Amino acid sequence: MHLSSARARRRAVLTAGAAAVAASSLGAPASAEAAATRIRIVDDRATEQTRALFQYLLDMQGQGIMFGHEHSLSDGFTFDAMDGHASDVEATTGDYPAVFGWDTLILNGFQKPGVYGGTVEENIEALTYALETSDARGGINVLSAHLYNFVTGGDFWDTGGRVVGEILPGGSKHADFNEFLDRIAAAVGGAVRSDGSPVPVVFRPFHENNGGWFWWGAGHCTSAEFIEIFRYTVEYLRDVKRVHNLLYSYSPGASFGGDPTNYLKTYPGDEFVDILGYDAYDGSAGSPEWFASTVEDLAMVVGLADERGKVPAFTEFGESGEEGRNPTWFTELLAALADDAAASRISHMLTWANFGGDNRAYVPYPGHPLEADFVAYHQDPYSLFASDLSGVFDSPTSPVVNPPFLHLVTPTDRQRVTTAETVIRVRTTGGRAKHVTYAVDGGDPVPLCLDDDGFYSATWSIDPSWLDNRSVTLSVTAKVKGKRHTDSALVLLGEVEPLPAGWVDDFEGYAGDDVSLSEAYSHVNANTTALSAEHKAGGSYGLAYSYDFASAGYTGIGKSVNADWTAFSTMGMWLQGDGSTNGATLQIVANGAYFEYNVPLGNTQGQQILAPFTEFAPAPWDTGHADEVLDAEHLANVATFNLYLGHGGGASTGTVYVDDIRAE
Repeated sequence: MHLSSARARRRAVLTAGAAAVAASSLGAPASAEAAATRIRIVDDRATEQTRALFQYLLDMQGQGIMFGHEHSLSDGFTFDAMDGHASDVEATTGDYPAVFGWDTLILNGFQKPGVYGGTVEENIEALTYALETSDARGGINVLSAHLYNFVTGGDFWDTGGRVVGEILPGGSKHADFNEFLDRIAAAVGGAVRSDGSPVPVVFRPFHENNGGWFWWGAGHCTSAEFIEIFRYTVEYLRDVKRVHNLLYSYSPGASFGGDPTNYLKTYPGDEFVDILGYDAYDGSAGSPEWFASTVEDLAMVVGLADERGKVPAFTEFGESGEEGRNPTWFTELLAALADDAAASRISHMLTWANFGGDNRAYVPYPGHPLEADFVAYHQDPYSLFASDLSGVFDSPTSPVVNPPFLHLVTPTDRQRVTTAETVIRVRTTGGRAKHVTYAVDGGDPVPLCLDDDGFYSATWSIDPSWLDNRSVTLSVTAKVKGKRHTDSALVLLGEVEPLPAGWVDDFEGYAGDDVSLSEAYSHVNANTTALSAEHKAGGSYGLAYSYDFASAGYTGIGKSVNADWTAFSTMGMWLQGDGSTNGATLQIVANGAYFEYNVPLGNTQGQQILAPFTEFAPAPWDTGHADEVLDAEHLANVATFNLYLGHGGGASTGTVYVDDIRAE
């Protein structure tokens, strides 16, 4: 490598600094032989090197941010085939990333070094090879998971089939999900060094779930379903497959306006997460507003990590790649992060792969417009690459034994049960459970028995007369190591009449429950939603949509549609404004393009809004579809309806009311 002497000196300083932090955290002089640090992580049986990696990520906070790159050794503009050494990062800087990202798509043969059409065994070996190779280059491995749709057979963008419910225990595709987890376990568990020790890996499943673009995202499963599939994944890999070289990462996507409420809405719990992550891509060509909002959210993530003893990370980021791009984007982003006392403490920041589509490069290569800036980013003392790392897996640690934990696996909170029988499943860890029971609405306890799959389970027989759209509280209880543990869920009983074709929502099908309403929508920035019995077009309820622009100039909610709207010509809804100078934007995502129609919020009487599809225009920022119109070709594939509220210089907080959103 052609490393500068200044960079070599910097490495020595950082290495000494990390050692000093580790030693001082123990109350011992930096020169003293370090004693084992007791750490609490998800897997209290993790390998020594895996525990050491977690400690290293904690110790390095505030000393620099490690740079990561997805598929850095397999795809790029400066090489054709993976040889274990070639990388666009190395070609540009003479160094390798500190963090190497890979994806489970290798197991499908859809990403290199996986083999398209190859056998299961070949592609398990390919992922193992990828993990071992990047480990040999001196980096840290992160494995993300773009999982194909287990119900439809489509890809991860295919949001049909309510997949999460079908892959949870008892679901029609649960066995298929287990089989894929078996492949992950074989590949990760098989990644070993020459001395036989397993390669530590950060596993990052079900990312960006607060958006609606993946089948595990908002609107396609409830928060409780997401929490339970995340928990199940951890427990299966850790406890059933006994994979002990994994740390686990939770990573929603932008943006939250610095408000932790929605970030934690789907949080699986401290017992299941080691790393708190955050994904954000810049579609603004490097605007100051994007830098500011990203720093604000990352500072929020760091604060949450501090409270919970977790590692904070910028788990995905990327530059827009558009005309008018900011030529100093990398160095400006790093400076913005380094200048913030909280955001500067993220452990790493990983950008996406140079897969090459449309000449798209997330890492500049020689001759790229941002090459000079990326070289400057590499030379900045606060950016850490592979050559800066030392002692990553060396910290002496001992595990804190995790306490007992109980959770209700099925049915999940706000799940709708439409049959007269369903299976209750409870998982306990950390000790043998006794007196495991369930009760409905505080009734008499009914025993649950340990089944062949490791759950305490029983069939719940439901009075058919209860299947009338009522809700009941299901509670479960057990004693583990002499202490009582409980969990509960609100279960919705009975069918709900489906909405007519073209309808997005009439707000009648939520059993009067505000949480169920919120679960049906994705949320961007600070807002709250509630059912309103007073402000509505008809029926029993409308939507009360409250905004807060204190942290961001806009907020939004969205609902998955996945429908053909070619039979309709107009978007309709009932809207009661709040008399402010702020505005609403109706957004239709169709055939990959974003179309918008703006409405003022000054009218406080409540009125029908009719927006002809011919008057929708491409979103100003969606430059890739700037010349398109919302025609039949687009309307044949409507994915999502979003309703944004934007700050027009008036009130910063307020509530507007909406009802009967539909195409007509």
